[in-house]
Amino acid sequence: MASPGGTDEAQLQGDPGTGASKLALISVSDKTGVVEFARGLSDLGFGLLSTGGTASALREAGLQVTDVSEHTGFPEIMDGRVKTLHPKVHGGLLGRAGEDDALMSELGIPRISLLALNLYPFEKVTANPGCSFEDAIENIDIGGPAMLRSAAKNFRSVAVVTAPTQYNAVLAELEETGALAEQTRYRLSVDAFNLVARYDDAISSWLSARTPSEPANAFPGQANTAFSKAQDLRYGENPHQQAAWYRDTAPAPGTLSDMTQVQGKELSFNNIADADAAWQCVRQFEAPSCVIVKHANPCGVASAVSPLEAYENAYATDSTSAFGGVIAFNTEVDEETAATIIDRQFVELMIAPAFTAEALQKLASKQNIRVLVIPKADMAGGLNIRSVGGGMLLQSTDDAMVTRADCQVVSERAPSEQEWNDLLFAWKVGKMVKSNAIVYAAGERTLGVGAGQMSRVDSARIAAWKAHDAGLSLQGSAMASDAFFPFRDGIDTAAQAGVVAVIQPGGSKRDDEVIAAANEHGMTMVFTGIRHFRH
Repeated sequence: MASPGGTDEAQLQGDPGTGASKLALISVSDKTGVVEFARGLSDLGFGLLSTGGTASALREAGLQVTDVSEHTGFPEIMDGRVKTLHPKVHGGLLGRAGEDDALMSELGIPRISLLALNLYPFEKVTANPGCSFEDAIENIDIGGPAMLRSAAKNFRSVAVVTAPTQYNAVLAELEETGALAEQTRYRLSVDAFNLVARYDDAISSWLSARTPSEPANAFPGQANTAFSKAQDLRYGENPHQQAAWYRDTAPAPGTLSDMTQVQGKELSFNNIADADAAWQCVRQFEAPSCVIVKHANPCGVASAVSPLEAYENAYATDSTSAFGGVIAFNTEVDEETAATIIDRQFVELMIAPAFTAEALQKLASKQNIRVLVIPKADMAGGLNIRSVGGGMLLQSTDDAMVTRADCQVVSERAPSEQEWNDLLFAWKVGKMVKSNAIVYAAGERTLGVGAGQMSRVDSARIAAWKAHDAGLSLQGSAMASDAFFPFRDGIDTAAQAGVVAVIQPGGSKRDDEVIAAANEHGMTMVFTGIRHFRH
């Protein structure tokens, strides 16, 4: 006897894993490829159950479908809020082959062998700045996660499909063998549980950041993560440490997690950390620029008219530290630039928005070099996460940018046009250097970098020593400091090296003493009012 939707009831009693007729329940908010998938299942002998818009889409495509409400004998109620929370649905998904067959037959519960389902688009809806609290609540899926959990728990008897990207592989395996292997069903089950976990995390985070009558807080009461493993790593910072890399499930455009690796060995823990530091630094600049990073610190940065010239100037800052470093560009890398780099130095990893075909061919001669392509995108906000013992710290990303208009000239002498350019360039680099940070620069290139010292004057001395060791003169250069000078000794050290312009946040109890030192040396000094600690 045929059901009202046209599906032979005998089809609804199929046994999973045998290749006999089976029943598939399909209910998706993302209908990409669902008609083709359902048609493939129908051709393989599956009867089709569905709900709402999915059922309509399948019928319009000429497929025979039974509505879930017809299958359960209970209508959808409360504007569709309740439609699949029924023993005939969950019994069909949870019934264990062999163990529950008699009970299912007694109660008239057909086994559901395959569930294809994705959830209400809560994250997409709430990402809209105009989303109301009521819209968000209505996009919390109830029946969907419940069915996914039922099917995933019973993976030995049920296959659960949660994404259009899985459709082709599932159909191909069914066509080849008549049934899905347990290993396949287990992998699909894990994907389903991961989807439900991310979905619940998104809801929890969104709701715990606000109330129905109060605006959102940037830091929700429940800080859930939404990361999926990109790869296991050979080891962590050191060989005795285990490690893995996790990406945001929806990485912001233009970030490291948005990258494509086009060549080279697997990324290591330190590769990833250095690559992120290099890319975060180089993407600040508009002109063709190059950043060379070693141990998460820029050791050379330059902007120029071409990527080759930018690289040459960045490399000249500290050619010793550049050995084995990570090199990032904010523009397409050509063959000449690629050839110059690999002929001159050992490089672990290169990053750019694009590489010419000739550049990639040249780099292919050094197969171990890791080559990453990251699309350019506007710098976006977000949260920065740092682990601490037994917990984590969250803060907004340090994406503050400083312009000339933001600065206050505090010295007797104002900067010249060239000095302004040098100061703002040095400031951008200093923002990315580990504290205490001092950067000497001139002509859109770094001349010396002092990083990670416990005292600021030591960073100033190291930066001067680095410049001297590289054969670079600091006469007429600019200095950037990521935080204020607590004493005048840093200014005296820079003046002795030839620095004539200083940019710093200001705010020290001894600002007057520091400004007086700048005036004594004929320096110009500007305050930004913004600090860039980077621990």
